[in-house]
Order: sequence, then structure tokens, then C-alpha cells
Amino acid sequence: MSETIHVLTVDDSASMRALLRAALTSRGYTVTQAEDGVAALEWLSVSPEEVDVIVTDINMPRMDGFGLIEALRGQVRFRDCPILVLSTESSADKKARARSAGATGWIVKPFDADKLDSALRRVTH
Repeated sequence: MSETIHVLTVDDSASMRALLRAALTSRGYTVTQAEDGVAALEWLSVSPEEVDVIVTDINMPRMDGFGLIEALRGQVRFRDCPILVLSTESSADKKARARSAGATGWIVKPFDADKLDSALRRVTH
């Protein structure tokens, strides 16, 4: 892999963050993690690093995934950044709400590491 893809994962579950880190780093991704939308926005506001794609859960304390997506889409810097939702939720109305907020795609938990990898490659190339 010539250029490393930098992924920001946002999930309130420590075990899910660990699973994502293991699956993504083993496939050559650089991974940064946040435990909810507020932490993600705080890190993004001070980090000089650019992220190539954001993977976020929906149900989180302080700021959920919908709020995070809307906040990111409101910033010029993240207007075109791919955002994938990774959630146990799979209802059509939640997917529609995520799309209208600006989500690029939706992956249902538990995730398949190979499918996640191909989805990340598809939205970043």
C-alpha cells in the first residue's frame, strides 16, 4: 500500500474501539480513536493531522453520530471527507437520517473486517 489511509473511529465502546484498531492496523491503516462525537470534534479541532475517512457509531453519550456528522458537514474542512456509520442499528429511517445528515455509507455491527476494508478503500479512492 503506497499511501497510508488515516481513519478516525468514533465509538463509546472500548471493546469495539479495540476491535476496529486491530482490524484496521493489521490492514495497514493509521487509526485515531475517540469515544464520542464531542471527543472527536475536540481532537479534530486541535490535530494538525488530516483524516481520510471517519467511521462513527450512532448511539453515544454527549454527542451521537448524527450530531457528529452534522457538525462535520458544517465545516469546510470536512465537507467532502467520507463518513461511514458503523452501528447495530439498521432501520431504514435511521439510515435515511444519517444520509440526510451527510453520511457516505452504513455498515452494520458486528462488522466483517474484509468488508469494512473494502468499504474504506472504495470511499477513499
